[in-house]
Amino acid sequence: MSFFKRLFSKEEEEKKLDESLEKTKSGFFSKMSKAIAGKTKVDVEVLDELEGVLISSDVGLETTVKIIERLEERVAKDKYINTSELNSILREEIVDLLSENNTEDVEDFDPPGGEAHPSIILVVGVNGVGKTTTIGKLAYQYKLRGKRVVLGAGDTFRAAAVDQLRIWAERVGCEFFSKGMNTDPAAVAYEAVNYAVEYGCDVAIIDTAGRLHTKINLMRELTKIKNSIGKKMAGAPHEVLLVLDATTGQNAIEQATHFTNATDVTALALTKVDGTAKGGVAIGISDQFKVPIKYLGIGESIEQLQVFNKRSFVDSLFKESEQFSK
Repeated sequence: MSFFKRLFSKEEEEKKLDESLEKTKSGFFSKMSKAIAGKTKVDVEVLDELEGVLISSDVGLETTVKIIERLEERVAKDKYINTSELNSILREEIVDLLSENNTEDVEDFDPPGGEAHPSIILVVGVNGVGKTTTIGKLAYQYKLRGKRVVLGAGDTFRAAAVDQLRIWAERVGCEFFSKGMNTDPAAVAYEAVNYAVEYGCDVAIIDTAGRLHTKINLMRELTKIKNSIGKKMAGAPHEVLLVLDATTGQNAIEQATHFTNATDVTALALTKVDGTAKGGVAIGISDQFKVPIKYLGIGESIEQLQVFNKRSFVDSLFKESEQFSK
């Protein structure tokens, strides 16, 4: 039964996270090395350089300013900080910053909603971010834990979207609900929830169209879908999961801004973390939106989805920091 509890050991998961952040770490530490080269003391010049490093690593301007201000206070308080201490101090400040937000560490793939049954998850995001793949990977994790899962095909306008979700359902071995192409997404969502209730499913994951955040009318459709789900089951959806592509850097933050303004996003999934040097965007997103990052996509394989733990993420990001204390 232990297989159904956890696919990988904690050590294996940490190793996979380290590997997926390799591009981000190499870029970040390379820039850090240049910023402090020849310096022995953390002063205004070093902090200015560090500000540029954080911004260019896609941490985001707003979050970067917060971090620099914290470091300035630390330098003023301690009077003297040498550059060999900078990485450990920076790491502490980032963890503290994230700890003050609503980003709580996630330990396992537990369905949202507490005692609610079934648990209803509405998944949103623009085309190309890995939304359908994330749905499949999430369903797989729930299946491993003995949950009965149904996928609802609410993306009814994009060519092949329904078929792609059906393929994932077959691959995972879970149930699938669809009304076909060019049907009302709100009606699909309503009936998918009805299916989950009637057939005793533990979790229903409902896909939506990969709507562009610039299309106001499509954004309004999210409200219609959400209300439709709520009519069938009070309190649902129990989670609105926004999927973002880490490789898009600051564009991911822009998308998060539009989606959080358009609907009550309750969780974030950051995909393609392994394929980018822009993993620092997770820090900015987590800080700015006070919406927890719950999942990290760290590869293409079905099992390569991890729950997000801010301490593990920051620890991994700074794991090579000792190279700058030599």
